[in-house]
Amino acid sequence: MTVEETATQVVVSHPSDASTSVTILKYGATVISWKLKGEEQLWLSSAAKLDGSKPVRGGIPLVFPVFGKNNTDELLSKLPQHGLARNSNWEFLGQTKSNPPTVQFGLNHKVANAELTKLWPVEFNLILSVELGEDYLKTGIEVENVSNDTMKFNWLFHTYLKIDDIEDTMVSNLVGMKVYDQLLKESFIDKHPVVTFHQETDSIYQNVDSDRLIQVVGKGVQLHSIKRNNLPDAVVWNPWVEKSAGMGDFEPKDGFKNMVCVEPGHVSDFVSLPAGEKWSASQLLYKDELKYQAIEP
Repeated sequence: MTVEETATQVVVSHPSDASTSVTILKYGATVISWKLKGEEQLWLSSAAKLDGSKPVRGGIPLVFPVFGKNNTDELLSKLPQHGLARNSNWEFLGQTKSNPPTVQFGLNHKVANAELTKLWPVEFNLILSVELGEDYLKTGIEVENVSNDTMKFNWLFHTYLKIDDIEDTMVSNLVGMKVYDQLLKESFIDKHPVVTFHQETDSIYQNVDSDRLIQVVGKGVQLHSIKRNNLPDAVVWNPWVEKSAGMGDFEPKDGFKNMVCVEPGHVSDFVSLPAGEKWSASQLLYKDELKYQAIEP
């Protein structure tokens, strides 16, 4: 069987190689594992809650309709950090393609977390598509506004990528991009050739050129390549020592050494979606050769 469903999750295996697989938890429609030829590509906390009691720490949580904690929009400001998608049970809609195997999950205002939809009473439909290639993983989202008013929202794939050692790791091809440092509360143009990690990092790269191939590099070797479709922003995050220690579901406490978040999203401003309209976006995770893209003179 290429697709196996249980009460809590869906496991998709590639028909040409069963050791390449993806596991999606129905709670939050969170990808909690992606293996390429048996090798895990995502980081998942050993203390992550997989029982639906709280959002998952690790994998690919889904952020909608607000990124972080909003203080400007009257409705969105009532929601907890990162919104309601990762706090809701999604419906498994089934398999839509056999090769590459593709499955879909759905969420709407009628079945989403009731406590949170009371705070944000907006009518919506979400469809998440997960496509497993022999050498890639594609996650796509379609947002439909089924209310009578324009809907404002953020979207983010909060992707935790597995690495060997954060201090030997860099993120490339963001040079020349405008960045908002969430720790310094400052915006500037990043002139560094690569992003390196020696302390807590929490940066939003804004309106990143669509042709920028973001790569995670370890000791000069490409580890992960990320392509974005209709997701202009990219958050780069590592909690480091103190922040990791303060998160109860972050284990092991030195796990920050083995993960980096590179998160394609639409978060530096809101998507404004008119009534009856749809908006879609996707991220593609795969392997590639090193491709440094220098800033244009």
